[in-house]
Amino acid sequence: MRTLAGLFRAVEAETPYGGRSVTFEAVGSAWLKCGTRRRTERGEGDQRRTVETLDAEARADGRLTVGRVLRFGGADWAVVTAQDLRPGRVKLGLERRR
Repeated sequence: MRTLAGLFRAVEAETPYGGRSVTFEAVGSAWLKCGTRRRTERGEGDQRRTVETLDAEARADGRLTVGRVLRFGGADWAVVTAQDLRPGRVKLGLERRR
């Protein structure tokens, strides 16, 4: 099954008080063929967090780069890996922290 995902890039700016704010700017969309979600816990001691990972396949597109965000199914998934699978196709490693 294919899923349509919005593709976003993070835009950082300094706030008037010296902090940093991050907003997301739309750069396009992509059709994804998603694999199985996997859930793991990371961290040490009491500082544990749940991380979901997902492999997806998409058409090769120069905008699908590490650091971008794909938004689908009501969640934001960070692109953590992008590698050529075969001509015209790319395999994406996605991660979502909770």
